[in-house]
Amino acid sequence: MTGTTAPRKRGRWIEQWDPEDETFWKEGGERIARRNLLYSVLSEHIGFSIWSLWSVMVLFMGPEYGIDPAGKFFLIATATCVGAFVRVPYTFAVARFGGRNWTVVSALLLLAPTVAAIVVMEPGTSYGTFLLVAALTGVGGGNFASSMTNINAFFPLRKKGWALGLNAGGGNIGVPVVQLAGLLVIATAGAGHPRLLLGAYIPLVVLAAVLAAVRMDNLAPVRNDTGAVREALGDAHTWIMSFLYVGTFGSFIGYSFAFGLVLQTEFGRTPLQAASLTFIGPLLGSLIRPVGGALADRYGGARITLGTFVAMAAATGVVVFASQRASLPVFLVGFVALFVLSGLGNGSTYKMIPGIFQAKALARGMSGEAAAAYGRRLSGASMGLIGAVGALGGLGINLVFREAFRTSGSGMTAFVTFLGFYALCCAVTWAVYLRRPAAVTAEASEASDAPAKPQLTSV
Repeated sequence: MTGTTAPRKRGRWIEQWDPEDETFWKEGGERIARRNLLYSVLSEHIGFSIWSLWSVMVLFMGPEYGIDPAGKFFLIATATCVGAFVRVPYTFAVARFGGRNWTVVSALLLLAPTVAAIVVMEPGTSYGTFLLVAALTGVGGGNFASSMTNINAFFPLRKKGWALGLNAGGGNIGVPVVQLAGLLVIATAGAGHPRLLLGAYIPLVVLAAVLAAVRMDNLAPVRNDTGAVREALGDAHTWIMSFLYVGTFGSFIGYSFAFGLVLQTEFGRTPLQAASLTFIGPLLGSLIRPVGGALADRYGGARITLGTFVAMAAATGVVVFASQRASLPVFLVGFVALFVLSGLGNGSTYKMIPGIFQAKALARGMSGEAAAAYGRRLSGASMGLIGAVGALGGLGINLVFREAFRTSGSGMTAFVTFLGFYALCCAVTWAVYLRRPAAVTAEASEASDAPAKPQLTSV
């Protein structure tokens, strides 16, 4: 790379970065972005595994632990809650410390909950201690926010749906991987050996940190912008997209954490039987997330998101029917469909975020790089907030399940609640992004109605 298209580097810091310049992108920018994406996916993948650790640990906790299903749901909910809140500071850490530097630090932080779980995971440990250790796993949830914010800065708008979908999908797949690993331990060594699973993750955490240090880069142009944060906080689209992300990612992570425990409680499955089924939905939901992003790149994120919510409502209806009939096969079909659809929606909703803010820039008379820069600035500031609120949906799902099983011994009321929520998500998506309202959102709606084109994004 030569001339003005070359990114100037200082150590692991890249001083110049302009992915919207097609010459810059073709002559080396794409290679650098893809390399950073690869190692970002690895670190985020391990982070998701640690964050969802207690969805597996509860399967190891037999009667000798003295914890009822409601207590186990609360352990899972605690991990979800902390993971949601730490996403906000993790988002801004990228600009403060550099994407590569923070990836190393955030990976090493995963050692704390892993080692702590090794120490306490045995009968006789107090419930309060388990809650504290479950809370520590929340740092794994923060990895998603910093990783997405970092990768968002590396890729041009026309590639963001694919790149963010692949980054998130590769991270999300950490959930079924740790569940499969738990199944392997239970099937071979028995439910009395959770430390085998925990010990296997320590070298993986170290490996992710080392590779990030050696292979990733920091982008100097990415800086914390308090003005952008304030503007994002005051923009209605930040909160509307947060609500929609509760419906997509909140569903994915909430169901991922709760699925095994629901199978045990609703259908009386043993730990081994539950573990043999738990990973299927999260695996399919993770694998399809990049497809959601790619479809949004082509057809518009709002269209894909609306279709996703309609289908999720239908799948929830199947789950309600199966719960009434106590039919495990039909229940599995409906629940796995929810995972797949939430994965599609994850990709399409995250694609909408930069598209919405660039569409607003175009509406204000900006064009070309100025509009793209405004979109990157506002979307980067809002992504952590949207990701944090969306993750709280996982907390809500586990708390609703906890209350349903505590009061009735069945998940029926929880499923009916989720059905109503998805209907509301359909209404909001259509009303704000597809109905062509008369206010500023009209430009965002217009962008959502057409495939992405040069200098214009599809919401």
